[in-house]
Amino acid sequence: MMLRSIINITIREWKRILTLPEHCIVLLLLPPLVCFLYGYIYHKQFARELPVAIWDESNSPLSRKFTFMLEQTESIHITQQIHNEATIEQLMQRGVIQGAIHFPARMDDHIKSRQPIYVTLYTNTAAVVTGKLIYKDAAKVLITAGSGVILQKLMKTGMPQGKAMALVQPIRLTSYLLYNPQFSYLQYLVPGLIAVALQMMVIMVTVLALNLEAQRGTLPELTVMANGSASSVLLGKGLAHLSVGWLHYILVTAIVYPVFAGGRMGGSWALFTLFTLLIMGCISIGFMVSAIVSDVMVACDLGLFYTSPAFVFSGFTFPRWAMPWYDQYYAWLMPFTPFLDGFFKVYFMELPLHYVYKETGQLLIYIVITFPLALFFLQRRMNKLKLQHA
Repeated sequence: MMLRSIINITIREWKRILTLPEHCIVLLLLPPLVCFLYGYIYHKQFARELPVAIWDESNSPLSRKFTFMLEQTESIHITQQIHNEATIEQLMQRGVIQGAIHFPARMDDHIKSRQPIYVTLYTNTAAVVTGKLIYKDAAKVLITAGSGVILQKLMKTGMPQGKAMALVQPIRLTSYLLYNPQFSYLQYLVPGLIAVALQMMVIMVTVLALNLEAQRGTLPELTVMANGSASSVLLGKGLAHLSVGWLHYILVTAIVYPVFAGGRMGGSWALFTLFTLLIMGCISIGFMVSAIVSDVMVACDLGLFYTSPAFVFSGFTFPRWAMPWYDQYYAWLMPFTPFLDGFFKVYFMELPLHYVYKETGQLLIYIVITFPLALFFLQRRMNKLKLQHA
């Protein structure tokens, strides 16, 4: 009898998802729109050809060679020549350039006489990422080119190439960039942004799942269908919303991640498990708020207040350990935080499920705590409703 009630409520909830604008728009129309929008925003993967000016007081073959090498990098695009520092500041303030490089006068003569050369790099670090990209490519070019000049001078004195190289580069650094070697916005940001957007959508809809029933006078009908059992209501509605979450998973792993983020087609069993636990945690939290707070507007405000800072506090762009202790605790109030930790392991590192046992356990805690609370408060509300109609 209870199983039949759950199935009937699941079917009824699916009909509501397809017909109610509050459900249909948020659960069925917005997710693909948001997924493709994020993918399109970052389709260039990373910032390329950032406008950079050259202030060349040397006007020598060597400075022109350095300028040519800088232009060949992915992030630097030489757009203009300038003649003073004031112009650099003005162009940056107007957003015309993102950086500038100054070659000092008599640079070649100083190199020949073995005097230190000070090449100045100006970057607009108000935009942190673009500033770092320009610095990375400029430093690589100038250090490499400078070392090449010194190497040629030493070899012209008759020094063997191996010995000259050892003097120029006494320490060689070999770096291996793992999991996002291209520093791609697309591969790194899009999966996380989509996950946090889905968390917000699921919680906001489930916050309304019970309150809209009461507001529109359909809660007595739902109570009869469930035979007065709050567990039948929550399980039936929860299964409907979980199945929508699985549709989101198919959309994300079969289309968005492979096409827009360079991910694997179909994801993995570990990713599916984490995603399912994330959706279940969001559903349980939404039901709890909806069962406790009867006013629709107040419930929506609570849901919005709860979900909005998830991305900021999750540690996706700034490490949690560097945050104040109270922000770290606040971050753990949202299921996106442990999901993100596990997501890095199973998606970027392609690790199996047993590597994320801690994160899956933390996601289960959200369900274990919030679902019984939702059950308790909804049962109280349904019992009061039965007494009123007795």
